[in-house]
This record gives sequence, structure tokens and C-alpha cells, in this order.
Amino acid sequence: MRDEPEQNVNTPSAAHQSDGDTTAARKAARSVTSAKSTTKSKAKQPTKKTPAKKRTRATAMPAFNPHMLERQMAEITRLLQEQDFETEGEANAFLQQLTARGGPFIPQPTTPLEEAQELAYQAMDATGKRRETLARQALAISPDCADAYVVLAESSSDLAKARQFYEEGMQAGERALGAEKFADITGDFWGFIESRPYMRAREGLAHVLWGLGEREAAIGHFQEMLRLNPNDNQGVRYNLASWLLAVGGEQELQQLDALLKQFPEEGSAFWAYTALLLKLRRNETGEAVDAALNEAMATNPFVPFYLLGILPFPKQPPEYYGFGDQNEAVIYLEEGGVEAWIKREDDIAWLAEAIVRLAPPDLLGDDEPAHQRRGRPRKRK
Repeated sequence: MRDEPEQNVNTPSAAHQSDGDTTAARKAARSVTSAKSTTKSKAKQPTKKTPAKKRTRATAMPAFNPHMLERQMAEITRLLQEQDFETEGEANAFLQQLTARGGPFIPQPTTPLEEAQELAYQAMDATGKRRETLARQALAISPDCADAYVVLAESSSDLAKARQFYEEGMQAGERALGAEKFADITGDFWGFIESRPYMRAREGLAHVLWGLGEREAAIGHFQEMLRLNPNDNQGVRYNLASWLLAVGGEQELQQLDALLKQFPEEGSAFWAYTALLLKLRRNETGEAVDAALNEAMATNPFVPFYLLGILPFPKQPPEYYGFGDQNEAVIYLEEGGVEAWIKREDDIAWLAEAIVRLAPPDLLGDDEPAHQRRGRPRKRK
């Protein structure tokens, strides 16, 4: 899945802190995170790149490690929670003093779960057998380390075993959060760092269930994740949209319509071609569908040409993509777009006809207006 930019990041609301201390710590942590993000934004980055969806492991910035940033945020949170701040200003002043002295000094883990999570972060960035070794070491320290189960699931080639690991990861995440905290942060789940291992486990479980053919259950997990975290920082909405179209019943189409309306400002190929296909599934015709295709082509012109076999798919999934480029088209189609489009032959047939009829002359090597092109024999060169 595609990881979305960090937003509304909060620190844990630990019971041992007063409300004032917690608020100050949260604001200070957000301030530190914002400062780091600003520094990164000043560095030279690929133009109009966006992190790709998680299954392909694509990312916009090769040097950027989201696990490392999350780890640093968790460490700063622990550091701030050890203090006794009454105001946000006191917390910021504390961090500025530490920075001036070459800090901040990062405290060591104080609980088994924190120690296990450190190993889990290392496992996420490790390769080969070391990944599994570190994950099992983490679970030996704390069985509530959900990310360790995620690593074991990702390391398994057996879908049934992966399912078991992801389910155990969800259960571990629930135990780590506790029922009260789980309920309190619903609606802003990803904003609390300690909730993220649970969300990663649930996302992985949904993909495995889809692979096992348990489609209704897979869709249900993604829908529940959007209820827990409407901001959808993980980008599960993209797979969910394709899955709803792949199932294609009237109930799924109604759910898809609501999903599209939930993210009205979405400007990706995923959303534009999903909106187009929804119109086709509802048997809409005429100018409304033509306009939807034109809008989709303006968003990314390459999708139809891969879908119709005019452009060959690359042998390896792209590592990076930008809005409107060929890599975005490939990832959209590989992440469920192909399965959604081929469900009905009529949709592909309409797309082929409409591309010829509506495409601009320069795209087809022709100067004749599109509205005059229907039924005209191809010119000989």
C-alpha cells in the first residue's frame, strides 16, 4: 500500500502523565517532527514524486526511511514523557537546549515492549535470515510486539502461515493498546505511533485474505481501517476501490461511490480511472462517460495503453512513481486495476473505441478533429 505523508502525529497519552504534561509533550513532538520534515523538504527531491503503494515497496525518496522516522518520533516521545512540562514553551525550550548541546539524548527503552519494538524496527530494515531472527528475539522479549509478527508474516511464502502471523500481530497490537486506548484514539489511529504496528498487521491480513479468496473479509478489514483512521495514511483506499470493483455487486458499487466521495480531492490515476469504471458499471453512456475518460486521460494518459496491450508491462515493478507518469499507470493496474477492468468485456471494448474516438490528434498521429474520426479508414503512409 501506499504510505501517505505524516499528519496529525500525536504522542502517546500515557496514564502516568498529567493532561497538561501530555499536551505539552504532544505539541513539542509535533514541532520536532515538523522541523525534520521542513529540513527534508529543502533537500533536492525527485519532481512530483509520491510514495508508491506498499506491496510494490515503491517510494519517492530512496534515502528516506519511514521506519527510522517513526522510530525517532517514538524515542523523542519517550524523552519528553520523562520530563515534567506544564506548557508547550517549556518543552520546546528543553529540546532547543538539548539540540544546542549536540542532542537530544535518546533514552533507553524502559519496558519490554519498547525494547522489543526497537528490535522490530531493526528487523524491518534487515534482509535475509536476520529479519526473522530479530523478529523472534523481539517476541521472546515481549509477545505484544505486533511488528515482529508482521515481519514473520512478510517473510513467509505460505499464505496460511502468513495469515496466522498477521492475526497474532493484530491480537498483540490490541493487547498493547488496551481496550480503553483503542476506543479513545478511534478516528485518528495513525496519529498515535503506538497504534501503527496494529494497523500494519491488519493491512497485511487483508491482503492475505484477498489472496486466499476470502474477499468479503478482506474488504471488511480495509473498511474498518478507514473507520479507525479516516485520513488513510497507509493508502488502503486504493486497493479497496479496486477490490470493490472486482467483486462488482450492487452493494459494492454503492460502497465504492461513498468511498470516492470520502476523498473528493484525490488527484491520482487510481481515483480517476476508478470513477470512470464506476460509471461504466452503472451503464452510463454519452457525454458524462466521455468526460470521465478525458479527465482520467488528463490525470494519466498511459493507463489505457497498458490495459489494451499497446505498451508492454515492465518485467519488474517500478520502484518510484510520479503523478501522471508510466510508473503510476503500471502500479495502478498491478494493484488491482487490471482485475477490476477485465471483469466485464464490454468495459474494455468501450475503452478501446473511446480512445480512438476521443484521443487528441497528436496522440494518434492525425490532424483531423476527433469528432470526424469515427468510421474513417486509416490513412496509408
